[in-house]
Amino acid sequence: MIINHPLLGPRDAAEFVYLGDASLINRPDWQADDAAESFYEYLYLRDNPAGEHRELWYHEQGDRSWLVVTRNTLTHDISNVELARDVALAERAK
Repeated sequence: MIINHPLLGPRDAAEFVYLGDASLINRPDWQADDAAESFYEYLYLRDNPAGEHRELWYHEQGDRSWLVVTRNTLTHDISNVELARDVALAERAK
């Protein structure tokens, strides 16, 4: 599988480490009244989607960047690759 890195261009997936669902970027507020329940859900409850899914990938054997990869879990086709930093900043701006 080839991941089209936004800064470095096409790279083999072997250079990366899969780190899970991209929603992990949105960490719960540890000071909220329901912090214990929110962190339980954040840490242990995961969807197992069939189809398009946003995932976190770490470029371990390269520039050590974090990416959000939109990938079809059935076909492994990648439709979008973004720097996780840009995704996180866009989420905060909402």
